[in-house]
Amino acid sequence: MNADDRQVWLIGCGPGSSSFASAEAMGFKAFNLARMAQLGIAVPPAFVLGTAHCREFLEGDGTLGSDTKAQIRSCVRHLEAASGLSLGSPRRPLLLSVRSGAPVSMPGMLDTVLNVGLCDSTLPGLLRVTGNPRLAWDSFRRLVQAFAEVVRGVDPAVLAAAARAELLARGVARLEELDFRGLRALTARFQDLHADVTGEPFPQSPADQLETAIAAVFRSWNSERAVAYRRANGIPADLGSAVTVQRMVFGNSGGNSGAGVAFTRDPATGENNLYLDFAFNAQGEDVVAGRTALKHGQDLGRRMPDVHDALLALKEQLEREFGDAQELEFTVQDGRLFVLQTRAAKRTALAALRIAVERLDAGLLMPNDAARSLAGVDLESIEVVSIAGSAGEEPLARGIAAGVGVASGRIAMNPARAVGMAGDGGPVVLVRDDIATSDIVAIQAAAGILTARGGRTAHAAVIARQLGKACVVGCDELRIEPGERGCSIAGHALHEGDVLCLDANTGAIYSGEVRVRRRRPTELIERLRHYVPG
Repeated sequence: MNADDRQVWLIGCGPGSSSFASAEAMGFKAFNLARMAQLGIAVPPAFVLGTAHCREFLEGDGTLGSDTKAQIRSCVRHLEAASGLSLGSPRRPLLLSVRSGAPVSMPGMLDTVLNVGLCDSTLPGLLRVTGNPRLAWDSFRRLVQAFAEVVRGVDPAVLAAAARAELLARGVARLEELDFRGLRALTARFQDLHADVTGEPFPQSPADQLETAIAAVFRSWNSERAVAYRRANGIPADLGSAVTVQRMVFGNSGGNSGAGVAFTRDPATGENNLYLDFAFNAQGEDVVAGRTALKHGQDLGRRMPDVHDALLALKEQLEREFGDAQELEFTVQDGRLFVLQTRAAKRTALAALRIAVERLDAGLLMPNDAARSLAGVDLESIEVVSIAGSAGEEPLARGIAAGVGVASGRIAMNPARAVGMAGDGGPVVLVRDDIATSDIVAIQAAAGILTARGGRTAHAAVIARQLGKACVVGCDELRIEPGERGCSIAGHALHEGDVLCLDANTGAIYSGEVRVRRRRPTELIERLRHYVPG
């Protein structure tokens, strides 16, 4: 790597500090963050290690070089100056997120580590600065868990079992119900598990945490799920991922805080409405990971109308700046909105058609650009599929519609069996408590996906929707049997191999086959042909 390749970039570290390179060099996430910072949008200060660092790391011995480490130390000093905080300080600690950023969008395929910089000696400083013991211990618990799972490769089921044991001991059902004492006890359990499983104690040096987290994000470029996603989408293997290191903002700091994902237009239908999931008193991973039960963000407008109004204004601003419908991730800390990412929204073919037509009608898109935005979309194959009838049957239950269309198929209760059953022939519906991006091969194989938890904007739901899969999430009445050989929906017992139907337009779930109606969106296609003949 030559000296120019080793360039790093600062974002939001003071007037004129946000710098640009190509998206190929600094990754699309950082490229768009820098653009937003220059527009005056609230973006937490950050620095970026470019994709060349990742390629050097992967081609070498899997360690960060001395030059890279020196650059990291120098950039941390810029973040400290911008924030008035210090990495490793026992009084005013700087905490950091370490995020991936490939040159092309790969939602949820690469790793993230949040709350880096917390340890036994800095936790009192966070308590002092925030006055919020639950925030401090919740953030520390999250870091230890992420370090075990993401950095050290500990099976998430091991930590999930420890969390269930702590919940049982405290007499509560969910992590959100633990007070700071319960979170402190759970953090200690996680630290013990980290030591027992990995043979190493949880690292107490914030500088070492940061370097180790950066290396883990670089390594995730070659994770199984990332390789499968690149293969499915024709993404070259030699691009590498940049790493964005950013000052933490805390959506888990109380009831006037939270984390969310918003699409500026409905990614399933293309309708010009804000499509929003939001979790109060939460961090971003709660929204995108698919492990948490989520509802839509209607309460955000009622409880924090100023934030909701800011998102509506941001919707228009981002579409003008980036020239397309956007998907953005954001955090609200004590009523203040921060934007952590924006990118072109993943969407269904139907949504792509509607968005192009409506932007053409509004004079926001030129015909040549519309044609490029629809490259790869087979207009002749687009259909609107809906339930025509179900022999008078009522749905077993309803979840949250996270896509469009209808899918019927044999139930598969885990990803490996879904792939195998689909390979044997016939459509399959994958039924899970939750679905993760690591299940990408099963998502590709299944005709539909049903989950008990998660939201419409979780990374796995985004991928399923883009692939045109019928997806229904957050079905409260779904129960998975021990051993994953069957389930019940609203008390109705089902076994693997039984036929289930998902109506992803409405969220309705039916037992057995249903009749469907298919129609072509001819009116939209004719409007498009007015601008783009042929």
